[in-house]
Amino acid sequence: MQNNENIIDDIKVKKKKKSKKGNSRKSNILLMFVFFIGFSILMYPFITQWYYRVESGKKIEKFEDEIKRLSPEEIEERINLAKAYNSTLDASKLSDPYSNEEKEKGIAEYARMLQIGELIGHIEIPKIDENLPIYAGTSEDILQKGAGHLEGSSLPVGGISTHAVITAHRGLPTAALFTKLDKLEKGDIFFVHNIQTVLAYEVDQILVVEPTDFAPILVQPGEDYVTLLTCTPYMINSHRLLVRGHRVEYTPLEKSRTVSKRRSFFRKYFYWLLLFFLLVLIIFLYNFKKYLDVRKKLQNLN
Repeated sequence: MQNNENIIDDIKVKKKKKSKKGNSRKSNILLMFVFFIGFSILMYPFITQWYYRVESGKKIEKFEDEIKRLSPEEIEERINLAKAYNSTLDASKLSDPYSNEEKEKGIAEYARMLQIGELIGHIEIPKIDENLPIYAGTSEDILQKGAGHLEGSSLPVGGISTHAVITAHRGLPTAALFTKLDKLEKGDIFFVHNIQTVLAYEVDQILVVEPTDFAPILVQPGEDYVTLLTCTPYMINSHRLLVRGHRVEYTPLEKSRTVSKRRSFFRKYFYWLLLFFLLVLIIFLYNFKKYLDVRKKLQNLN
């Protein structure tokens, strides 16, 4: 009789130990789960921005491939049409691309001669490691997926007495776009790719202006300018940051030298962070499986 009681006591003690062990494992699993959720939130911008880079890279690659199918004569005709359009512009009709005015949805007809698919070109900024597709117009749909050409400004084909304005958002969780535009300094080079050629511009002016101040982005007689425009301060967006560049000679060597200097945090650390994320996921799944096994054993004992 005494032996039976001892056996029962031993079983109870073992159950208590296993129960404590199970509770401890539950706590570990809970901590792992909380950590996993927090880390997933932390990784979200990196993953979505990586995805945007891949998708926008495909669009740019398709744009460049489609250009090769155009004859030199067709390209020349399109560029001449764009230059003719530029010569007719009334600079006084420029407006703030981030205002609350209703924008026309869909493809803007004014830039049809430059379009390959939806794109009229792409803007490459080596200093901040960005290469963004350029769309015609500044509707919210466009600014969510790339850079937009400001209606009323010169089309980005270069030429005397032209001033093209390219605008993009800052601070989107899904794409960096012009988030780091404030890192540019005088003397930095950026490149505008269109259906005919690559235009190089050297930054010569950086301004912060009121949303209603259009004077800095108007055409200046005899000048060939491109201005990059975004909201500032970051996440407040009460003003506009204008980074203007004047046309300089483009050479592949200059581009190669400039591009070779860029050292993006994203490119240097993203894959390490992704590897760490996968490691955390594996550890989480392993511990979760062990938890399920222990739980099943405890249920069998009961």
